[in-house]
This record gives sequence, C-alpha cells and structure tokens, in this order.
Amino acid sequence: METPNNTVKLVGALLLGAAVGGALGILFAPAKGRETRKKLLAKGDDITDGLKDKFEDFLGEIKKEAEVLKAKASDFKNDGRVKSEKFN
Repeated sequence: METPNNTVKLVGALLLGAAVGGALGILFAPAKGRETRKKLLAKGDDITDGLKDKFEDFLGEIKKEAEVLKAKASDFKNDGRVKSEKFN
C-alpha cells in the first residue's frame, strides 16, 4: 500500500513529465509563434486544472483518514474508560 506522500510524489512526477513533454512537443512543432503561445497557455491551464483536481482528491483522502483516526481515538478513549471503571 502506498503512503500519501509516495502518491503525491508519483502524481507530481507524472504531471511534471506531461508538462515538459507537452511543452517540448509544442515548441518543436512547426507553427507560428502566436499559435504556439496559445497552445502553451492552453496546456498550462490544463495542467493547472489537473493539479487542482489531484490536490482536492488528496485533501478528500486526508479528511477521510482524519475521520477514521478520530473515530479510533474515541473508541480507544471509551475502551480505556470502561476498563478503568472495572478496576474502581
């Protein structure tokens, strides 16, 4: 199972590779400067949107994990209370 940190690194590396590959492909394609700039801006917008989506997904996963941990901590606290009451 991957940790969130490894997942973030993987997603970041994939997005960086896509950005560099896309930019190089556009720069070496035979097109006018104006068209190339438009394509680069559009590609940049796509990458930004992709990063935003991935970040929102990551935050959603973190929130879910926080809720699970919160529930486990509450259960642990309640179990401790029950066990301590047995000794009193």
